[in-house]
Amino acid sequence: MIQVRRDKDIYEKEGDWFRARWHFSFDDYFDPENTSFGSLRVFNDDRLIPGAIWPLHPHRDIEGLTYVVEGTFQHADSLKGEDYPKLPAGSVQRMTLGSGSWHSEQNGSQTEPMRFIQMWILPNERCRPPSFEQKVFTKEDRTGRLLRVIAPDDGDAVLVHQDASVYISHLPTGTELAHQLEPGSGLYLYLIEGDLELNGERLTTGDAAKISDEGEVRFEAAGQSELVMAEVRLG
Repeated sequence: MIQVRRDKDIYEKEGDWFRARWHFSFDDYFDPENTSFGSLRVFNDDRLIPGAIWPLHPHRDIEGLTYVVEGTFQHADSLKGEDYPKLPAGSVQRMTLGSGSWHSEQNGSQTEPMRFIQMWILPNERCRPPSFEQKVFTKEDRTGRLLRVIAPDDGDAVLVHQDASVYISHLPTGTELAHQLEPGSGLYLYLIEGDLELNGERLTTGDAAKISDEGEVRFEAAGQSELVMAEVRLG
């Protein structure tokens, strides 16, 4: 089953220094049809103007995952302040906000806008000690493939404390890929840019899809496409 959510139907919030698209109920936005997807609780597409800082704010018992789409991302938290390398587009980050921590998302450039996807995954264990990991991936790394950048096991991916994975991809026009979906798992796919077919369903820039009970998912890029996709257990 593929449930497509069109670009125009995703909630948008705008302030003086940010613009955000909230896919699930968040802050003052509530949609009973879109509160979560398995262990995926939040999926936000955020844009910050040059120099903007999302002030330090507290969370707990969340795996906070970030994918940098455009610009330069800067992180700060109550563990190390701002003592973290800035991240270019294509990078990913995880902050385990287990027993409780403060964190801040910032535009690391004073001249260019910045865009990032933030996901919250509910962890498999409560009250873990706060921890942090980030890695840089290039456009070449993700071109023509589904690149697994966040995963529950060690390796080249950033570690997440849950049975969940995040994939990113740049698909040149004409690219065809397939992904096997295990029983009980689902995919939440966001087409950042492009024109894509999923098992016959057409997605264009800004569309999202909840995918379950499909067995195999086939991707066919009808145009240059950029996507991010979370795979989670639904039970």
